[in-house]
Amino acid sequence: MHHAKPLKLTREVARRFVRRALWLETASNDVPSALSHLGYIQLDPLNVCGRMQDLILRNRVAGYAEGDLLRAVHGEPIAESPMVRRAGFEHYIPGQGILCAWPKESFRFIRAHIELAHARGTHRAMSREEAQLGEFILKELAERGPLTSDDIEHEGRSVTAWGSSGRTVKLVLERLFGRGQVLISSRRGFRRVYDLAERVMPEAGPNAAPTEEELSRWRALLPVRQRRLVALKKRELELIADLVQPVSIEGEFTLYCLRTDTPLLEEPADEEEPSRLQLLAPLDPLIYDRRVTRRLWNFDFTWEVYTPAAKRKRGYYSLPVLAGNQLVGDVEPRANWKTGRLSVASRRIRRGFQTAAAVAELAGFLNLR
Repeated sequence: MHHAKPLKLTREVARRFVRRALWLETASNDVPSALSHLGYIQLDPLNVCGRMQDLILRNRVAGYAEGDLLRAVHGEPIAESPMVRRAGFEHYIPGQGILCAWPKESFRFIRAHIELAHARGTHRAMSREEAQLGEFILKELAERGPLTSDDIEHEGRSVTAWGSSGRTVKLVLERLFGRGQVLISSRRGFRRVYDLAERVMPEAGPNAAPTEEELSRWRALLPVRQRRLVALKKRELELIADLVQPVSIEGEFTLYCLRTDTPLLEEPADEEEPSRLQLLAPLDPLIYDRRVTRRLWNFDFTWEVYTPAAKRKRGYYSLPVLAGNQLVGDVEPRANWKTGRLSVASRRIRRGFQTAAAVAELAGFLNLR
């Protein structure tokens, strides 16, 4: 497979490129376009100062409001039809337990990955009791329509993957979801409402199954679509060499971008680089890969929500601060939903940069003072 010759870029040009390619410079007009552009958006239930998916998209979609992603994914009813028009669906990144929103064109790949895992026997087997309960749950969904785990009467309890005790119904629904037999059709608050997969994604017919090679290429391309400038392993590069362009950053290291993104490199620099500070999500695609962030941006950032308090260097839920082509620090906002106020628990910002306007903008987005 043909490997393109590396383009030579300065850090400054590479940073400007990735900011543009990730739509942090010019926002999209709608959620489905942003979802298709990035390939997937990671979902997280924590709401310290807005949920992860909303913090990612508020910088990329003009007029974005909290919850717009899940509203688009779970769709709107179609007049005089039992169907719903959806922009996508929820599922895990193949081989990882990371729940994301996906554009609907990805469903055939997710389903093919599930079927391959099933054929290879890598799915965790259900016990006889769990399999019987699974049949009962599928029958209940078929007869009653979308249900939460609380809507299904069954008293059994099991040990969860986290080692805690939970209702067996919840555990088996999760297994059926992992196997692609049920999907999340909507949410109540952030609680999952499940339905049969064929009712949630009826347009994804059985004819469109990708080959194993197409599936491998799709999986290898996911991080490039998501982060736009990435390091690739040799095996990944072999799969998608015809789709990516190597770039050498000041002769120190090589990263890869999509060939279709390279025209962005030819666009002239702004007369004035954007001076408006942007608060990024802790798992924003721009800073998701710590090693790339360290080397390209000279910025070492860890999401410390699962780090013991005594070992945190930043804060429980800190947001990195992007100023043009520089990452200049982080702030830790805390929303108090009872008092309706957003406060800043801590901030670490390079001298000469003011974050008050960016924090006020986040407060406005969250309808807080």
